[in-house]
Amino acid sequence: MAEPQPRNGGDVVVETLETLGVTHVFGIPGQHALGLFDAIRRSDLEFVSSRVENNSAFGADGYARATGEVGVLFLSTGPGALTALGALQEAYATGVPLLVITSQVPRRGLGGTRKGLLHQLDDQQQSARNVTKSTAVIREASQIPSALSDAWSLAQAVPAGPTWVEIPEDVLLEATRVPPVRSVVTAIPERMPRPDLVDEAAGLLATAQHPVILAGGGVRRSPGGRAALRRLAEALDAPVVSTVGGKGAIAFDHPLSAASWIEDRHTTELLEQADVLLAVGTAIGEVTSNYFTFAPQGRLIQVDAEARVLESNYEALGIHADAALALSAIADRLPARPDDAPARGAELAARLRADVEARLAAQDLAPELGLMASLRAAVPSDAHTFWDMTIAGYWAWSAWDPQQGEFHSAQGSGGLGFAFAAALAAAIGSGRRTLAVSGDGGAMYSIAELATARQHDADVTWLIIDDGGYGILREYMTDAFGQATATELARPDFAALARSFGVPAHESTLEDVGETIARTFAESGPAVVVVPAVLRMFAPTHLG
Repeated sequence: MAEPQPRNGGDVVVETLETLGVTHVFGIPGQHALGLFDAIRRSDLEFVSSRVENNSAFGADGYARATGEVGVLFLSTGPGALTALGALQEAYATGVPLLVITSQVPRRGLGGTRKGLLHQLDDQQQSARNVTKSTAVIREASQIPSALSDAWSLAQAVPAGPTWVEIPEDVLLEATRVPPVRSVVTAIPERMPRPDLVDEAAGLLATAQHPVILAGGGVRRSPGGRAALRRLAEALDAPVVSTVGGKGAIAFDHPLSAASWIEDRHTTELLEQADVLLAVGTAIGEVTSNYFTFAPQGRLIQVDAEARVLESNYEALGIHADAALALSAIADRLPARPDDAPARGAELAARLRADVEARLAAQDLAPELGLMASLRAAVPSDAHTFWDMTIAGYWAWSAWDPQQGEFHSAQGSGGLGFAFAAALAAAIGSGRRTLAVSGDGGAMYSIAELATARQHDADVTWLIIDDGGYGILREYMTDAFGQATATELARPDFAALARSFGVPAHESTLEDVGETIARTFAESGPAVVVVPAVLRMFAPTHLG
């Protein structure tokens, strides 16, 4: 009988992941990472094989968003690791917890020596530092359990984000005497608000005549954040504006919800006219500030788990804390609202929505409004939807009501190719059909993942709006220069290409796309829907 194979560093990695509760791993095999992939064979981990490393990272991101778990990514050395960095920027900017485990050249090649080893970089770790919370290099198999447990914990500690651990090829392959990993030590600290700051914020809000809340992605990501937001908003009778990332922090059908039309002057004015504005989990960045035209007239209170966000754009009472903890602490310190106090929050929220609808109705936007309405009617109310950087996605930033589902976009860093790779991984992780929406330009970034969707039989519907090029850049350049350059694209027959992968494809129109999308949600496996259409953005309102 054959001798049992000795355990090696790859086994220690996989055992640690299983002990941490990991079930899925994303990535692409590579020469220096073979020890990782051979160890998966001896485990219960499910490996999801992408076709491009950047899409593997988007997949781990989408999986984490849909499941609430840490997305785990295996990368190979050099080109494989570097190719994933663009997608990791999105997870880093948006606060998505990922554990990235990448191989390295053998230990003798570390430290910037020039030995001519395959995939060797001067400092691979340095390349990752811009888009991760932490980086580490393991040199002995005995270090693996603690290093991975620490990185797994840090990835989830607010503000969440990717962590990066490198393991040389020889550490992965060498036999080890490290006992089988059956336990791990983890610690995820809470970010509590300082009591004196909470008292100050509660005092300001208690005396405010026109308080408004701006809810960002930090509220959505914070456990208990939505309930804490709703409690505080109701205690203050304050209308709540959601950012793109915060969409769904408060249900759109709540009377105090002023929706998420943040690129609209009416919304900007509501935020500006608050005598106390509480901004939670948002940097009040370029889009949220309506392109930095927002000029608060009252006091601004800003809560964020990322200290660098506080007062980065506007002077504020900065509270460094997790959203749910801060919102709950402020609510605890508020005095009871007098019974005879006027209730105007719902009225302000409703008026804002009516003003936005009137402005849109005055523009020739029937195709775009119709598309949003058709998709919303077709997609189940509790579905996860993923939107690329495309005109339909920019409309969704403001117009899409997530209802009981979740809205995800690449707005954090603005990279193309996010939607489909993230949506198919989310479908695999959640076991439920998801929707991805891309333009034809963005679709080419992730077209290879049709093979992944077919291989794993993912229940994902991919809507491709084909306008012949980079539509939003065409619009921007035409407005700025009178004509567009380098925006028109040769592209494939997307439906025929999808069918060549064995993926059912449907050619649709703006008039019947809703019916087509709805049919795919009654089927199993991947599906592609292609709609030839040139969409336009609504008129900018930051100009007045």
